[in-house]
Parts: sequence; C-alpha cells; structure tokens
Amino acid sequence: MIKLATMSSVCPDWTLDEVVVGMKRHGYQGFEPRVEWGHASGIEAGLSADERKEVRAKMEGEGVAICCIASGARMAVPDLEERAGHVEDLRKYIDLAADLGCDMVRVFGGARDRGEEFIATVEYVADGFVQVLDHAADRDVLLLLETHDDWCASAPVRAVVEQVGHPNLKVLWDFMHSQRMLEKPEESFQILGEYTHHTHAHDGQIIDGKLQVSGTLGSGLFDHESPLRLLSEAGYSGYFSVEVIHKPGSEHNADAVLAQYAEQFQTIMAGL
Repeated sequence: MIKLATMSSVCPDWTLDEVVVGMKRHGYQGFEPRVEWGHASGIEAGLSADERKEVRAKMEGEGVAICCIASGARMAVPDLEERAGHVEDLRKYIDLAADLGCDMVRVFGGARDRGEEFIATVEYVADGFVQVLDHAADRDVLLLLETHDDWCASAPVRAVVEQVGHPNLKVLWDFMHSQRMLEKPEESFQILGEYTHHTHAHDGQIIDGKLQVSGTLGSGLFDHESPLRLLSEAGYSGYFSVEVIHKPGSEHNADAVLAQYAEQFQTIMAGL
C-alpha cells in the first residue's frame, strides 16, 4: 500500500510537535524534512547525538516515520572542488538519516555543463555517487536521484543509476517534473519504475510560459493518478510525498494544503 508523506516545505513554520499533530490529523504516515532551509521542525545535520535520539524516539513513539532526508546536494556541479563539498554533505546526511531511523536521502543532479554531451555528464555524476555509496551501504541508507532541474527527463536519471550499478542508488520520481518534459506517465514508468523508491507530488499550471505550483492536487495540468496506478500495480509500497513549497514566514495555509492533498490522494487510491 502506498503511504502518504509531507515535506517540511509545506509547513516550514511548524515545530516538530506541530508537524506530528498535523500529520496525524490528516492521515500522513511519513515526514520528509527539507534540510538547509531553516524550517522550524529543526531537523538538520547539526543535531547532536542526543538530539537525534530524542527526535527518533519522538517520531517512533507517535507512530510516524521520517521517511526521507531531502538534501540539496548536487552531483553535476562542474567544479570538482565544489562537488567534493556536496559529496561531503551527503556523508553527513547519510549519517543523519541513519541516526533518525530513516533509510533514504534525496540527491539532485543539479545544473550541468550545457556545453558537454549528456553521456559525459552521466559519467561525471556517476563518479560523484561512487565516492559516497559504500558509506550509504554501511549505514543502510539509499541515495535517490530525483527527476528534477536539468534531470527532469527520465532517461538520464536511469542512465546514472545503471552506470553506477550500486544497490544503494535508486530513483525519486517527481511526477510533475517528468511530465514537464512531455513524458507520459507510462513512458516514465517504463524507464524508472523498477528503480523508483520514493515519489514527490505537486500539481501546477503554466502561466505566461512559467510553471506555477498549485496548493491543490487535481487543479493543475499534471497526472498523478496514472503514476500511482502504475506503481501500485507493480507492488510499490513507498511514499507519495507532498512538495508544496512555502517560504518560512510567508503567508500560507499549511493545514489546508495537507488536508486537500490527503483527501485527493485517498480519492485516487480508492479508485485504483
């Protein structure tokens, strides 16, 4: 059974206690902290060992999971020294995830050198992952390359996973971003399905040629029912994680977003 999760970007001003209350109110089972953005839930690599134990005990005691650490690490950064910093950040996030009882860390491909053939970029990104995957395996953590930014299309993402060939590198399928590349869900699933271990959910419209993400699921252009059906039929039992991004301190209604996405998710799942 596919489970419902939320990213901290939906509710950036909520403390961890408030997050748990909101999750339980609307039937969410997983929490995905977006580190590096100063969210009030406070889950960051800088947590002490005691703080990590406290967070883990709190979440386990409430019967909800920290399902994925959403890092901002990027593997396609052309500058080797800069990329080494991202690799080192990943080591820290792998340790954070393991200490919190979480088994997944999200990784971006990131902006690539547009003057380089994509096949060469794939090899470069694969090299970056190779540097940290044994550590991930030692901590029983999966790294997930997301269909996002310069890597919205499915084929390059799969190419990296296959180039690396390591059991601890999998895929985070963001349904909206692959469809922005004009991929039908069936096409994306054919490429990514066997490697998909996590998903992101957000709907949106194209306004004046630009993407505008919506706070409501089902009001935009992007098909979430077909990917959920395809994954469900394939036995996927991971998370459908809501990614509506609100900036800390901005005017927004996190509870309304959680309620609407949960209701629409349950409607979709009931119809599969």
